[in-house]
Amino acid sequence: MYRSNNCGELRSGNIGQSVTLSGWVQRIRNLGGMTFIDLRDRYGITQLVADEGVDEKVTEVIGSLGREYVIKCKGLVLERTNKNPKISTGDIEVQIQHIKVLNPSELPPFTIEDETDGGDELRMKYRYLDIRRNPVKNALLLRHKVAQAVRRYLDSQNFIEVETPFLIKSTPEGARDFVVPSRMHTGEFYALPQSPQTFKQLLMVAGMDKYFQIVKCFRDEDLRADRQPEFTQIDCEMSFVEQDDILETFEGMITSLFSEVAGVDFKQPFQRMTYSDAMAIYGSDKPDVRFEMCIRDLTSIAKGKGFGVFDNADYIGGIVAEGCAEYTRKQLDDLTNFIQRPQVGGKGLIWVKIDANGDVKSSVDKFYSSDELLAWAEYMNAKKGDLMLIMAGSNAKTPEVLGTLRLEMADRLNLRDRCKFAPLWVVDFPLLEWDEESSRFYAKHHPFTSPISTDIHLFDSDPAAIRANAYDLVINGVEIGGGSIRIFDRKLQHQMFKVLGFTEAEAEDQFGFLLNAFKYGAPPHGGVAFGFDRLCAIIGGSDSIRDYIAFPKNNAGRDVMINTPSILSQIQLNELGVMVKPKE
Repeated sequence: MYRSNNCGELRSGNIGQSVTLSGWVQRIRNLGGMTFIDLRDRYGITQLVADEGVDEKVTEVIGSLGREYVIKCKGLVLERTNKNPKISTGDIEVQIQHIKVLNPSELPPFTIEDETDGGDELRMKYRYLDIRRNPVKNALLLRHKVAQAVRRYLDSQNFIEVETPFLIKSTPEGARDFVVPSRMHTGEFYALPQSPQTFKQLLMVAGMDKYFQIVKCFRDEDLRADRQPEFTQIDCEMSFVEQDDILETFEGMITSLFSEVAGVDFKQPFQRMTYSDAMAIYGSDKPDVRFEMCIRDLTSIAKGKGFGVFDNADYIGGIVAEGCAEYTRKQLDDLTNFIQRPQVGGKGLIWVKIDANGDVKSSVDKFYSSDELLAWAEYMNAKKGDLMLIMAGSNAKTPEVLGTLRLEMADRLNLRDRCKFAPLWVVDFPLLEWDEESSRFYAKHHPFTSPISTDIHLFDSDPAAIRANAYDLVINGVEIGGGSIRIFDRKLQHQMFKVLGFTEAEAEDQFGFLLNAFKYGAPPHGGVAFGFDRLCAIIGGSDSIRDYIAFPKNNAGRDVMINTPSILSQIQLNELGVMVKPKE
């Protein structure tokens, strides 16, 4: 028997018992007459102790031990003299009677401690060691709890879990596909699914009524903290539902999940906000509503006063940073430099300070009187001691830049409390978005999203104005999930394909299987997909989903542990009928 108990299990009630433990050596402390060993496994740490009277063979084994050795120990549970309240087993220790090395270990490349000396790349290379650390282990345990809580809730709502294929047909819309060459069908390729979208719609045609799946998805896109080339979705679909039915069902899931896993209680129904309001007030379609600092449109009261930057702009807007009137010129220049970064895209920043006496000072006081600037302050609800930050430019871009500045100021002012959660639904997205480079419309969500019924007539006259029957769940400025009511009418689906630039032949080639299914009685249906990794990260208080994935890729999309992607041998390429073009 390798163990009678785990290393996080023993308590005062076990004193006097003979036990067997196995695990990894966390640390060894030799105090001359006594030696203490911290033994670790997934469940915790137990202190082992050996005194001068221990058997010589035991002494010999203890003397050979190093960090991360795998050992087995048999001994007697004693009350600990110096109790340790920081660990669950801190009231006891185990007096070593027999000890055996099950497997020695080389010195690890970084310390297996909560606060480690290993950098990201080193820890990713030795991820199997990194997972031994409490922060990573606990993140994976949280991931497990989230998965189990989701399954329990959806099962209670009569959803059934159905697996869908990983080797599917490539589609041209959305992000780039990862493709898989077929050996048996030379020159032909599978694609890995960006989502199970068409399959879950087919399951509704098949009468499954309520489907879900915790499923891997794949997208060949640029990476950042909340993206990985492979990620996990909670994928769901329902038949005979309207938007309100779906929002109510999944508010219930999120409420149940946060209560069970995080001990956080949400009030239902969640706040709802239109896409147009989110962009106008927060400069983002995923607004963080834990704090105010809303954007105000100043165009009508600031334009036409002889200041060319404002007079030549389509839009003028600003935010109020409370209590920041004492910002120095250096701090203001730093904010200007921030918004002028290429990834932000701003041009310039106008500031107005209201000091403790109510006097105003501004970077544009040559063009505007104190009364005019105070009128801005009144309009924006700025008070004594506040700082107004104002930008001008295009209607489309300027609110987005202000939204980015708003989040930056919130970070600098510590307004984004990780222990506070503010969920809301963003609804009424545009159905389509125009791409200048290709001079065509693309689906804002995907080609199967239904337009709002009252907007269908705009397909012929004003496609850009069509609203989608779509919705995103946002928590703390992070898009947690999104979905839509689907098109289930073959004629409307063809109309959607037409405005996206598909010929009938192209639509049949790419999606004929779905269009054919619609011939046989497709029910009204809709669904939603939640970013499982993002949910785990936001519950755990992290900015990166990598912390909640057992074996993630790095920011370049590489797995440095197994060294992939890698080059295939010429024999494999020949079997697949694939020729690799040298990189120019």
